[in-house]
Amino acid sequence: MKPQHAALAVLVAAIWGVNFVAIELGLRDVPPLVFVALRFALVAVPAVFFVPRPAVSWRVLGGIGVFMSAGQFGFVYLAMHGGMPVGLAPLVLQSQMFFTILLAAAVLKERPTAAQLAGVGAGAVGLVLVGLGRGAVAPIGPLVLVLLGGLSWGIGNTISRAAKGASGLGIVVWSAAVVPVPMLALAALVEGPDAVVASLGHLSLPAWLSTLFTVVLASLVGYSAWNSLLGKYPAAAVVPYTLLVPPVGMAAAWLAFGEIPQPLELFGGALLLAGVGTTLVRRAGAPTRSGVTSRRSQPTGRDLRTERPAGRDLRTERPTRGDLRTERPAGRDLRTERPTGGDLRTERPTGRDLRTERPTGGDLQTEGDLRVSR
Repeated sequence: MKPQHAALAVLVAAIWGVNFVAIELGLRDVPPLVFVALRFALVAVPAVFFVPRPAVSWRVLGGIGVFMSAGQFGFVYLAMHGGMPVGLAPLVLQSQMFFTILLAAAVLKERPTAAQLAGVGAGAVGLVLVGLGRGAVAPIGPLVLVLLGGLSWGIGNTISRAAKGASGLGIVVWSAAVVPVPMLALAALVEGPDAVVASLGHLSLPAWLSTLFTVVLASLVGYSAWNSLLGKYPAAAVVPYTLLVPPVGMAAAWLAFGEIPQPLELFGGALLLAGVGTTLVRRAGAPTRSGVTSRRSQPTGRDLRTERPAGRDLRTERPTRGDLRTERPAGRDLRTERPTGGDLRTERPTGRDLRTERPTGGDLQTEGDLRVSR
């Protein structure tokens, strides 16, 4: 991955880490599903009238909107509203990394390198240590909801690969248009129509500020850049950067709400960073266009199989034996041109003259020397 794209991925991870603090502030005044609907309604309108529709099918746009936007944040907002700690939510949500890599390998046939697998393993250990270091266990219900959000995000990441080369901003804006109506309908079903109307009519200043942060930075900036990176690089090269979100989220939660990380959490966060660094290590050999080592770029093994000059020449061009079988000049001349033997059969001048040119009987009598000498 190019340095500027790596820096962009780090920036997106930082924005998403702080975003959990903004979500917590907004959920204090707005019901979770209404908050999701409001967020993506503002992402889509008025931008949808100015941003051209990306050159992807409605099916892809709808899939991204349903899974990456509505599914992911619907589950996460419900979990945080149900008591999921702010610092723990981004940690558990990183399960999306494993879902994404597995789905990309199964559906898109993208094979992660050994370094990437090692980095993912280190990151997984770091995530476990951070979770243990918090010293508190989240309720099982919210925990399951965040895991479902991670699965939904992973599916959305995989679908985004079908939009390769399309505008990241266009994908974010147009896929967001799919979210508001279903979310409002679901909110009305869960919260009741009156609660939905009341929450939208009495938004506090913190609710508006948190909504603007999630709309402008987390969605328009963050997901535009994220979708753009997924369109340029394999999922296994982009997804590991999200391992930076939990440490940033914990630091932001500490600053905003006084959640103090424990030593084990700090150690786990350092291991997360080490895992990210490991996934970015290029194997000695040949980097691909995307900066991820590919089996196709290993020149030695492939050249030995496809460009074996000596062995291939012996099998296909075999000049010595081939010449003997196809051009055999000496043997062929003997069978087809046999100058000596052929002359004896077709040009026997002496014998033929005796048989065909016996001019007269007198000649035979007078040339009796020939009969005597034979």
